[in-house]
Amino acid sequence: MRIKASPLTRLAVAAVSLGLLLTGCGSPGEVKDPTPIAGATTFSALKIGISFDEPGLGTATPTGDSDGVTIGKDAKGFDVDTATYIAKALGVPAESITWVKADPVDRERLLEENKVNLVLSSYTITDERKRRIDFAGPYFMAHQDLLVRRNDEELTGPDRLKGRTLCAAANTTSAQNVLSRYQGDVALVQPNTFSECVKRLVAGDVDAVTTDDVILAGFAALPEYKGVLRVLGQGFSDEPYGIGVPKGSDQLVAQINQALTSYIADGSWKASLERNVGPSGYKIPAPPTPGK
Repeated sequence: MRIKASPLTRLAVAAVSLGLLLTGCGSPGEVKDPTPIAGATTFSALKIGISFDEPGLGTATPTGDSDGVTIGKDAKGFDVDTATYIAKALGVPAESITWVKADPVDRERLLEENKVNLVLSSYTITDERKRRIDFAGPYFMAHQDLLVRRNDEELTGPDRLKGRTLCAAANTTSAQNVLSRYQGDVALVQPNTFSECVKRLVAGDVDAVTTDDVILAGFAALPEYKGVLRVLGQGFSDEPYGIGVPKGSDQLVAQINQALTSYIADGSWKASLERNVGPSGYKIPAPPTPGK
């Protein structure tokens, strides 16, 4: 005898079937675990330098000092996801990573003094830096931009900077670009961190903060700055982000580039950016090719 299913029964069956279908497809937008690299450089643990105060890229809570550096916990952001993926590809689980504070003024020194094994801290690849350290990557292409107060209607782009006071963290390509392009036309303030620059902007002590657009977008998206600050969206330089490693680490560079290629190919790169940066409204660009 054929029993006719009720509308509620049919609805329940459909819901279960849809759930099974979605489960079979896997969770969209997840950062996956990489396949370990065969013959990878042997690490039992890794010390990785990141920014502790760049929303969307790298943030962490300081927990104390060890071996002359500040270490932290609860690290999160795109750089953190990227570093964790690389570590796992090298055979190091997330719990064996020590997160070290790497402000722009300290990045090369941390690598040269063997205080860290890697640095992922919105670290632009430049020829000058390559004389002191090696880079893997790039793994992201940012563009220098300006963060201004929302009610500043006169500062509409880089061509309106004359006579203004800008803020950029010391030892960054952002500061170097301002000094080379606008020498004599603008005053430049250079504290150690961009979070300090943003505080000075809100207080009215500087007219704009200049650094990579993705960093500025992270600050503008913070609850305390929504409706207060805005990114102009007129990038005026290319900033390829790389992973800093000690000089002479050719094999490690090749292995990291292999991990980055998988990171991009398996969707983890995009998933991390969508989760960490996407909510700010920042338009995620196409990925670069590691090693080029």
